[in-house]
Amino acid sequence: MSNELLVVNDLKVYFSVRDRQQKFWEKPHQLKAVNGIDLQLKKGEVLGIVGESGCGKSTLARALIGLVPSTDGKVVWMGKEINPNDQRMMNAVRKDMQMIFQDPLASLNPRMTVGDIIAEPLKTHHKHLSKTEVKERVSAMMSKVGLLPNLINRYPHEFSGGQCQRIGIARALILEPKVIICDEPVSALDVSIQAQVINLLKKLQKEMDLSLIFIAHDLAVVKHISDRIMVMYLGNVVEEGSKDDVYHHTQHPYTKALMSAVPIADPDLAKTSEIIYLEGDLPSPIYPPSGCVFRTRCPSVMEKCHQDKPTLKILDDQPMHRVACLLLD
Repeated sequence: MSNELLVVNDLKVYFSVRDRQQKFWEKPHQLKAVNGIDLQLKKGEVLGIVGESGCGKSTLARALIGLVPSTDGKVVWMGKEINPNDQRMMNAVRKDMQMIFQDPLASLNPRMTVGDIIAEPLKTHHKHLSKTEVKERVSAMMSKVGLLPNLINRYPHEFSGGQCQRIGIARALILEPKVIICDEPVSALDVSIQAQVINLLKKLQKEMDLSLIFIAHDLAVVKHISDRIMVMYLGNVVEEGSKDDVYHHTQHPYTKALMSAVPIADPDLAKTSEIIYLEGDLPSPIYPPSGCVFRTRCPSVMEKCHQDKPTLKILDDQPMHRVACLLLD
């Protein structure tokens, strides 16, 4: 039996966008936020997803859990294809697949106490539980994420950003799910608080045998927590592999540019390291470039990059390492 919990094949998420100059009878433009993503997630694995703002990381996460409707593709959860129109199936999937959001304070209802916020998933999915059992589970989960149980009747505005994110983590874990999708959970926090939240997630992942999809901008954070890394650019996967493959045997020009931007602590090494600058901005996902989507900013662009779209190919000497680049053909 395969230990893959989640398998995604050719997932596409397009949004209809109207131009101000468009007439009402004209067809709207298609914004290609996610454009044919394949991914697999195994039990107990941490998959890190990196890429610059606007590349489709958060849209992919929301599409996996059904918060954003997918245009095309297939999502298979524990051997069964998810039908987004089957509400009973979606409820069962969401019970096992929870999400931690980017802005800790904005994702919490300001009118609800911390106890009610953490208990809400229990009241939705385990209606048979008594009030005493719910309160006991909430108190136990608060202790597990480092919150004092005597804060159960306080409101979100009374907590710091780091504490609010711990409340969000407690809410996601209260159902004891199999997968947690972390959508940039530390980007709104101070560096010292980031370390605390990351270490907490790592500890809970080992204790509860969780699988994580960890989305972030910070490559150092992703390296610290992930087993496998996927690099996205303009709705496409450009490189995927184990963290050692992606960090120490980088192949794609975009990944190389990202890696060169990571600060180096050693001043002597920092002097000799070369930063690869990418010219221009991220192209519009409404009008993506023909051929390779990265060709407009690639320092190693070739003639065939304008016509041929590269597909993810396994490297001969690294069977877990896949790269979408015509330079390697």
